Amino acid sequence: MGIAPTPFDPDAPSGGVQALVRRNPDNMTEIEMVKAVWGSDPRFSDGINYRFVRAEGRAFPARRCLIPASEFRMGTGDHRYRVTLDSGNFFYLAAVWDPPLADWPLSYRILTIPAGADVIPYQSRHGVIIQRRDANHWLDGSLPNELLFEEPPRRTLFVEPLRKQAELPL
Repeated sequence: MGIAPTPFDPDAPSGGVQALVRRNPDNMTEIEMVKAVWGSDPRFSDGINYRFVRAEGRAFPARRCLIPASEFRMGTGDHRYRVTLDSGNFFYLAAVWDPPLADWPLSYRILTIPAGADVIPYQSRHGVIIQRRDANHWLDGSLPNELLFEEPPRRTLFVEPLRKQAELPL
């Protein structure tokens, strides 16, 4: 599958378009990559665009998808961080997609879990990381979520501060 993983930034504006990988709803034997908008339709949630879903206690039997990423970004106050796999490989973030409705396009929301040992000093939650070897297991539901959503072993994620862009002199 020809994908170009990119940084995943939760501070990106809602409605940002991103590629997602899913089972084709018209032919479940086919895996496809389509573009979708990040966040739920705000018309159904008092005007709020939800971009994340807590994974705890939920089954997600349908509409599973994956967001390819080379890193994700997070922040606390004025501090911003870049998180990558220590191996340097790309990975997926587990997500669920919603079909287009009226004037709202195909969209998705990222699943989150409590932060593990590498991330907890910076943030209390992060997206569910699906390793490349487990991509089909997430899409098909062929492994229990408890296994796929396990905290990554310590030193699996590399967290580094993002430098602030220097201002150019006028």
